[in-house]
Amino acid sequence: MYKVDLDPGARQQVEALPTEAINPFLELRALLETHPWSGQRLNPDNPKANMLTHAFGRCGLAVYLVLDEQREVHILRIDWLG
Repeated sequence: MYKVDLDPGARQQVEALPTEAINPFLELRALLETHPWSGQRLNPDNPKANMLTHAFGRCGLAVYLVLDEQREVHILRIDWLG
């Protein structure tokens, strides 16, 4: 299981999410604890890259960093386009 942390900027973005985005975000966070590589590489030309994106809910996108050796996921940015 991976520890999922929020960057301070991402924490502010989560706090600003609309009500409809909260449950999808929490579901994404739970998913990243067990399947951190389930997202899309931020740079598809670099298959070894550890920075990924993952859609959530109807209009959400998370950008995060996977640190396998530490078993950590750091969420860097949250966008809600709704």
